Amino acid sequence: MTTPSFSKAVLDWFDQHGRHNLPWQRKKTAYFTWISEIMLQQTQVTTVIPYFERFIERFPDIDALANAPQDEVLHLWTGLGYYARARNLHKTAQIISQDYQGDFPETVEELEQLPGIGRSTAGAILSISTGKRAAILDGNVKRVLARYYALDGWPGSTANLKRLWQYAEQNTPNERVGDYTQAMMDMGATLCTRSKPSCLLCPLQTHCAAYLTGRPTDYPHPKPKKKIPTKQTLMLLLQDSDGKTLLQQRPPSGLWGGLWCLPEVQDLRDAESITGFSLNLDRAQPLEPLRHTFSHFHLDITPVRIPINNPTDCVMEGNPTLWYNIRQPQNIGLAAPVKKLLETYTPH
Repeated sequence: MTTPSFSKAVLDWFDQHGRHNLPWQRKKTAYFTWISEIMLQQTQVTTVIPYFERFIERFPDIDALANAPQDEVLHLWTGLGYYARARNLHKTAQIISQDYQGDFPETVEELEQLPGIGRSTAGAILSISTGKRAAILDGNVKRVLARYYALDGWPGSTANLKRLWQYAEQNTPNERVGDYTQAMMDMGATLCTRSKPSCLLCPLQTHCAAYLTGRPTDYPHPKPKKKIPTKQTLMLLLQDSDGKTLLQQRPPSGLWGGLWCLPEVQDLRDAESITGFSLNLDRAQPLEPLRHTFSHFHLDITPVRIPINNPTDCVMEGNPTLWYNIRQPQNIGLAAPVKKLLETYTPH
């Protein structure tokens, strides 16, 4: 299939079967496209929709987001994971508001200089919001192209990424670029899925090399497996008689950067020095462990509840702290496992 016929088949399919009523399609602006593309990284559409709607209701434009406290941004992101995305959104909003007078840059190269925006996201922003010709290569598009060309090897390798970008560039049309961008993402999400591709419904199947070999699910080839390590930590539930729990804010970068978390120790004997309390460790109550999985390791969390009689005596140094009652929530960003532990173990 030649390049023009590839894009024509994709666009014809999109006109009949593509998704046209997603919340971020109501206004095809750079701001809406950017927010949705960042949220959709590593996250499915059905999960993103309610987060997007709440986020846009609170931050309807770039200036509203730029002027918001980071805590509030992280609060609205709680549960989506990969919190560096939210921190980068906030940083980028401030840069665009201050340095670009609120207008998004209009080239892929300029957009790529902004925190959290890579080449594919930059292409999506430009093609969907302005109609400028710019290719994308998100996870869905990688899968479609890897199957169509029966690409050998892991798509994430340097050589294969280069090939995939060449395929993406050559198949991107000069007209209706925004629709083509959305169509390729839709096809990957609804037809060319990981485990059960709907090949008979696909507009590209007659020329798809993976389909013609009868082995579509063999592509794309998986990433070479590497054993995921497991780490352990103790999370302290220091709780007063009113049901409030001590939280501390993480440093701005790194794991759960900027989020509010429970104090952590590797050894319970370090709890006093970490918290600044004189603790009766005989009253410490280990609770059911919780496993939280990141992209590169498992974290096995053992929550330990310790009653506190005089919460005002805390002299914890370093990161900011607060006494928090999840039954009376505040607009702060909570790490997902911390929120789960608070919901489970906060006294009623």
